[in-house]
Amino acid sequence: MRKVKVAIVHDYLNQMGGAERVVAVFHKMFPEAPIYTTIVDRDKLLPELKDADIHTTWMQGIPGILRRFKLFFWLYPFAVSSMKLKGYDLILSSSSAYAKGARKGRDSVHICYCHTPMRFAWNFEAYMEGVPVPKNVKRIAKWLTYPLQAWDCRNSKRVDRLIANSTIVKERIGHTYGMNATIIFPPVDISRFSVGEGDPEDYFLVVSRLVSYKRIDLAVEACSRLGRKLIVIGDGPDRPRLEQLAGNTVTFLGRRSDEEVVSHMQRCKALIFPGIEDFGITPLEVNACGRPIVAFRGGGALDTVVAERTGLFFEEQSVESLAETIERFDQYEWDPARIREHAEAFGEHVFIELLQSSIDGLMGARERGAKIAQVEGSY
Repeated sequence: MRKVKVAIVHDYLNQMGGAERVVAVFHKMFPEAPIYTTIVDRDKLLPELKDADIHTTWMQGIPGILRRFKLFFWLYPFAVSSMKLKGYDLILSSSSAYAKGARKGRDSVHICYCHTPMRFAWNFEAYMEGVPVPKNVKRIAKWLTYPLQAWDCRNSKRVDRLIANSTIVKERIGHTYGMNATIIFPPVDISRFSVGEGDPEDYFLVVSRLVSYKRIDLAVEACSRLGRKLIVIGDGPDRPRLEQLAGNTVTFLGRRSDEEVVSHMQRCKALIFPGIEDFGITPLEVNACGRPIVAFRGGGALDTVVAERTGLFFEEQSVESLAETIERFDQYEWDPARIREHAEAFGEHVFIELLQSSIDGLMGARERGAKIAQVEGSY
């Protein structure tokens, strides 16, 4: 059997987030496959991608592109279209924006793992939040979202299979593109975490970038009002405002090493997860440490939190609703082994098995179709 020639495509490799961890697992599955991306910041690559064969586009040479990559949104479609991908049997893209627009060969199969429909085009205000640009520039940028929406819809329909990373993203794909997507939850590196020894300590935990849409303010205000200890790990532009809201029971630690983060996860009463995320890997990492979650009932948390077994939901994104849930938290008994078992169902090996099955099924169907066409053509 001929070896399948694979190319991996990603929007841009200039940060270390959940989407980049998916690319790292793609690379683990297909270590010889080149990775095509618009730009790369090699200082911010995940360790798993340091040895990868990474190909960038002409955008890499734009002065200041790594620092202000969001401002060049209108160039990415042209850059992705310039990628030379003919000759590959399988295009495997990881996309929250542009990668699904990669042009494939006539006989290629394109499977796109979609983290969310393009935020810039479909949720402009949230995407541009915190980007320092003049109002006139922002007005022009918003006008440009309309042709970008058309481009995004057109390219999404050319993909052979769309895979959503959560139920809410599947719903967005249906609403935005009118397409059905299968769901494969993102990979969680469970091996990095273990259940701590001894009883938990008397503090709640937040681990997050400190940006306004994460709604960390709810956790800060609720714990301050209740006099409950809260440790906040992470940094970002919203930190000064959050520190002003905080009472004396709230501690901001900024960024910490992976080892320190795991230690705090193992010892906390629970992680507070107050925002709406496409999926949210951090709650599962805390579950892998045997600790429960207090999460807003929405977004990816609906896929990852089992009420009263691995955590609790609060119903409204308000200080009052979160405070009420924190107040009744101690009424429940939490089984660390059971919580850890739940997290293991989202492990990297599960992701690889499901994705490989999806690839094999689609490639097999394409091969059978080609054989039938060949036979029919011989008559």
